[in-house]
Amino acid sequence: MRVTEIRVHGVADKGPESILDRPIVARVAGDDNAGFYRPRPGFGTPADRDGVTLEAYRWSRLTGGTATRTFSLVLLLPFMLSNIAVWMLPVSGRGGHAGRALCRLLAATMTAMYVLSTVGVSLDLIAWQCAAYPRCLEGRREISWLGGVPPGQRLALLAVPPIIAIVLIWRLGARTWQLPEDGNHPPGVGADRLDAPAFWDARTLLRRLRSVHVAVALGTLDLSLLLALAPHDATVPGWLLLAADVALLAGAAVLLCRPAIERRGEQDQRSSRAIRWVAVALTALTLGYALLPRPPWQAEGILPGYGVLAAGLFAGQVALLAMLGLVVVVQRRALPRPLFLLAGLGAPLLTTVAIGLGVAYDAGLTYGLAEYLDRGSSPTPARPLPPGAPPLSPPIAFRWATLGFSLATLLVLVTAVLILRFGRNRRRREAEELVRRDYPEASRAAPERVRAVRDAIARAVLTDRLGPLLAAVYVVLALLTLAAAGLSVIGPGPGALALRLGGEPLARPVIFVTDLGALLIGLFAMVLAAMGLVAYRSGAIRLVGVLWELATFWPRAAHPLAPPCYVERAVPELARRVGQLTANGNGVVLSGQSHGSVLAAATVLQLPDHCRRRVALLTYGAPLGNRYRRIFPAYVSDEMLREVGSRLAWRWINLWRYTDAVGGPVFVPLVDGPDDPAARVDRRVRDPKGLLIPPTDTVPPPVQGHRFTPDDDFQAAIRELVERWERPNE
Repeated sequence: MRVTEIRVHGVADKGPESILDRPIVARVAGDDNAGFYRPRPGFGTPADRDGVTLEAYRWSRLTGGTATRTFSLVLLLPFMLSNIAVWMLPVSGRGGHAGRALCRLLAATMTAMYVLSTVGVSLDLIAWQCAAYPRCLEGRREISWLGGVPPGQRLALLAVPPIIAIVLIWRLGARTWQLPEDGNHPPGVGADRLDAPAFWDARTLLRRLRSVHVAVALGTLDLSLLLALAPHDATVPGWLLLAADVALLAGAAVLLCRPAIERRGEQDQRSSRAIRWVAVALTALTLGYALLPRPPWQAEGILPGYGVLAAGLFAGQVALLAMLGLVVVVQRRALPRPLFLLAGLGAPLLTTVAIGLGVAYDAGLTYGLAEYLDRGSSPTPARPLPPGAPPLSPPIAFRWATLGFSLATLLVLVTAVLILRFGRNRRRREAEELVRRDYPEASRAAPERVRAVRDAIARAVLTDRLGPLLAAVYVVLALLTLAAAGLSVIGPGPGALALRLGGEPLARPVIFVTDLGALLIGLFAMVLAAMGLVAYRSGAIRLVGVLWELATFWPRAAHPLAPPCYVERAVPELARRVGQLTANGNGVVLSGQSHGSVLAAATVLQLPDHCRRRVALLTYGAPLGNRYRRIFPAYVSDEMLREVGSRLAWRWINLWRYTDAVGGPVFVPLVDGPDDPAARVDRRVRDPKGLLIPPTDTVPPPVQGHRFTPDDDFQAAIRELVERWERPNE
């Protein structure tokens, strides 16, 4: 029997040559985005020392690989985080519909926030505020012509950039990694279990969500225009358009909350298409209404209604977050024991972060342009305007957001210090006991060597104990967000409120911290953009690539404008390749490293019965048990993990180390006794191999941590899995 080992890499791989440990490889299947590679004949043996043919599946270019693609992922980060939040809910199926509906509503507010950022730049700062002041237009040929255009017509003309931004995300939402061959069957709407054939096929749901989000985007733009025009005109057509737009947004919210959006059927498909085209027609009518001639009209202050709209959106997001938190707390009771602290709470936590990033983008863009347009004369209660200066200022909600960003940055720094300090001595003592137990030669090793191994274990254990600190951070962030939302709706900005409560001594430091927050937000957005441009080729910021590859693992089920899910191609392609290799009775060992172990396990659940009988699974550095089971409890559950083992007749070995901060055991806390077949899956290996210098080397073995190479433990696991085919009853 011929056996092929397919190695599936983790995040931020270094190429198929590194995966196979061969200098020159050739692609035998797939394409440049995702392909299968083998050692090229004549440039290294094509098999390992036991005769198992080596093959690597490289999928990382599905998530990166070009500056344009990676840069677009950075810009879509808030959408990505709001989409992954829905997969963190504690309950799936019908019982989890309320949580999924709230996640989809929150995702829709992210789209509205995106549109409001373009409205703030194009309509508020340029068309309304800057165009009304000659000093702002002076010397700027690109916008000076706006000074002679009436306000209503200026708004209609400057609505074109937001419309272009909406068309852009409309096109981005249509991207997919599914192959044409995978589209021969009727499109699905996803599923509730990883072993369902339709889990990675959510094309119908995606189309519905995309249509609704386009309607939300256009409705938000129309609302921004009509809140300025209708009250000023006080005519029936204006009020009717405003009422129609409010009804449009309400209808979009209803469609997002309907359970039918997740089911097959043409009715919701027609409804979503209809609301999209109604939004297009309403936008055309709104632009035509804005172009109508009006009596002379003097633009003053910020765009009428824009500040109320921004504050209302912020307050609505906080209200939805509070409802989502309540739903999650109730649903957590359905989780099996032991109940992990953050299990299920990841959804409101990650959505809060997504909203914070969205506000950071919006505020950074708005404050940066305002600073440019008003030539550095932004007004505050403690800093009056010079004579003739244009009073350009973003909405008050953004002032509160920037203050919150400063406080959140301080909170993150304090938390980081606490994480490093809290319980450090106890972790070191426990780690040193493990070192003394695992290495009898510890008494003969150099103290520095023992401390290095001890510290590596202590750092790895630290990631398992972040739950209480993260929960505390979330509570504080939620309180800050709630307070900022309430104060932004009430009216006064942080500087004005501080001046009213404590006079100049209190107002000046508050204004300084707020300005610092605006600067930090701008720098944060610029740094993210720069990281997006260079992350695809720079090993120094691999964390960016890691984030994309983890977040785009899940299908788009909440926000259709998130980057496409690469697994919608990777899993069917892996399953197809396994089917080809096992067609003649040959065997396949799926070998998944780190995040590749999740891909491999998901592939096993999608294999037909006749393939699974010839497949074994080897995982190493796997986050399945200690990470995914906690973060995604409804989908990567104990039941699902046992299903993987049972479908393979428990031909599964998982290698893990104490020094690995990411991977760990899959079943160790859940084994029901020595007779439980899951007890044979997890196998701890020593890291490093020893503390002393081996007789055949000049330095002691290194601490590998999360890095896995095909060493003796790895090869022994491959041999054992192959032997289990020969002894199926063992």
